[in-house]
Amino acid sequence: MQNQKILYITTELYPYQEESNLASMVSKMALQMHSEGNDVRVFMPRFGSISERRFQLHEVIRLSGMNIIINDLDQPLIIKVASLPGERLQVYFIDNEEYFKRRFFYKDEEGNTYDDNGERAIFFARGVIETIKKLNWVPDVIHLNGWMSSLIPIYLKNYYKSDYYFKDTKIVMSLYNEENLLLEDDIKEKLKFDKISNFNAVESPDFQNVVIESMSYADVVVKGDEFLEGELNKAFENTTAQKSEYLDENSIKKLY
Repeated sequence: MQNQKILYITTELYPYQEESNLASMVSKMALQMHSEGNDVRVFMPRFGSISERRFQLHEVIRLSGMNIIINDLDQPLIIKVASLPGERLQVYFIDNEEYFKRRFFYKDEEGNTYDDNGERAIFFARGVIETIKKLNWVPDVIHLNGWMSSLIPIYLKNYYKSDYYFKDTKIVMSLYNEENLLLEDDIKEKLKFDKISNFNAVESPDFQNVVIESMSYADVVVKGDEFLEGELNKAFENTTAQKSEYLDENSIKKLY
């Protein structure tokens, strides 16, 4: 398999974060598909723990500069790019001083959950979609990894439903046993601002419920961890989407 355009959207990627299964798996999949002659790109948040100097991140001026309105507030979108160390594989970082300068992912240093994680996920989803369009690069496959990426299909099928840019793009969604944290109570209003009102997960908003509801918007759902836990595994078993058991980086191309 070659000459496909594959977009990986992830919350973690090795070596930019510690080698969790999620971070490692996305890195391996992207490198494997890249080595087979596909046009592969990766998008992720530029969390504050990622060293710009060490990994040689630099801002892409032609992609930066647009504002994204989140709940009636203008937030500037900054795009940075780097090549995966030792490889000719471009990684794009969604950045914003308000949302991603923090050193920790979803909780502060005292272990308190940030009260705007949902808002950050909205900004990330909108930022990725708008940047891909600005690149004038239409992916054949979008492969989602990590809870924050799960808002992407929600936006594509609702907010962008009359936009035909991604009309032929297929969505693959990998599921991982991530820590499940609560989202802010007003996430419902923030989504309604973008005319998304048919999203049931906001009635009990947390990371896992967003992922579970997003499954119905994917073309294929696959186990990112070999064994899923609790409600996530139950949702996987019950989903009406096409589904796949765990596949390693050498076998994932079967889905594409």
